[in-house]
Amino acid sequence: MRIAGSTLGTPEQTVPEALALFATAGLDAAEVIYQDGYRSALPLRDRGSAEQARRASEDTGIPIVGMTPYATGINALDEGEWRTAVDEFRGAIEIAQIVGADRLRVYAGSWQPDNRDHATHWSRLVAALATLAPEASDAGVRLCVENHFGTMTQSAAETARLVREVNHPAVRVLYDQANLTFTHDEPYEEALRIQGDLVGHVHVKDLVFTDPDAPFQASETARVAASERAVRSRVVGDGIVPWGDILKSLSALGYDDVLSLEYEYRWHPQDLPEPLVGFTRAAATLRALLAEPTIAESPR
Repeated sequence: MRIAGSTLGTPEQTVPEALALFATAGLDAAEVIYQDGYRSALPLRDRGSAEQARRASEDTGIPIVGMTPYATGINALDEGEWRTAVDEFRGAIEIAQIVGADRLRVYAGSWQPDNRDHATHWSRLVAALATLAPEASDAGVRLCVENHFGTMTQSAAETARLVREVNHPAVRVLYDQANLTFTHDEPYEEALRIQGDLVGHVHVKDLVFTDPDAPFQASETARVAASERAVRSRVVGDGIVPWGDILKSLSALGYDDVLSLEYEYRWHPQDLPEPLVGFTRAAATLRALLAEPTIAESPR
């Protein structure tokens, strides 16, 4: 498996600077945010920035394997909002081809538990992915729907249901066990039983609870506000997520692709050491776990 760094962890670096940091930290690849207004991102439909990132990727030897859009309107009932979000993903597919990325993170719309008309929003979400899937496939890109709070696929069960309903090989699951853990959804054994055959990408991060009995709450989609947090971010290996067992299970399922370190320094720098230190330590931990005989010797 290849270990990538996400530019979520490099808010003070440009994308070329982040790629150089990942190379120094001993990483194999990069996942780059696709968003306007963030220093360590590729701006929307900015071909010049994409070309610069591609050259930096070649210079550093760090391929950009994935991109992380933040569009949430693909389940919107308003036609204009829905089309704007779909078009943003079309732009991401175009930029992905320039930088060489073969996967895009997908937020399954925007959703809160007290929202109404789930079925209609869900049908809009399915329609968006069914529209985009053939276009992504033609471009050699897959759309990976994340287990993520504030969307319609917070749980593994919801994510698997969506991917199976769209029923296209270019739409896969982005497995994020840390998200499932702090939302009190499925433990890893159940999550992988439900969606393990659908995993197309994996986010890796770690955490500890400040109050494991506190109910999960988040009024935003991208992050949990400080006043709502019942966890603290940690370097992989310093928290409670059982990554050794998870990697063994992923390997047994035949997953042999990218593990993307989603180092949450953009959102929670007070919890974590500086990016070079954190990425270096996390990569070393993952490499040690991957070298264990039950993983290293698994048949592919």
